[in-house]
Amino acid sequence: MIGLNFYLITSIILFIIGIYCLAVKRNMIRLIIGIEIITNAANLNFISFSAYAKEGFVDPLARSFVIMSIIIGACIVAVGLTIAVFAYRHYDTLDVRKLSKLRW
Repeated sequence: MIGLNFYLITSIILFIIGIYCLAVKRNMIRLIIGIEIITNAANLNFISFSAYAKEGFVDPLARSFVIMSIIIGACIVAVGLTIAVFAYRHYDTLDVRKLSKLRW
């Protein structure tokens, strides 16, 4: 059986990849993907702690929270991609540094 350490290390790796995407990438779609990777790392961490809290018992409340988080995350991604499509149509770029200069 896979231990808790494997899930925690995987979650940390996913979190680092998501932070890297947020810190380095300038494309709006890549930023949205980075946010989703961070959210998935948090969900994996939440599920792994709930599964290993007691021997032979998985907390169903944690799974319901993760399912709701996935649903809300999908809605946020849909709105973010819609904003990205409209920004690309209007300004012909997805670079957030160029888009932030268009404020005033």
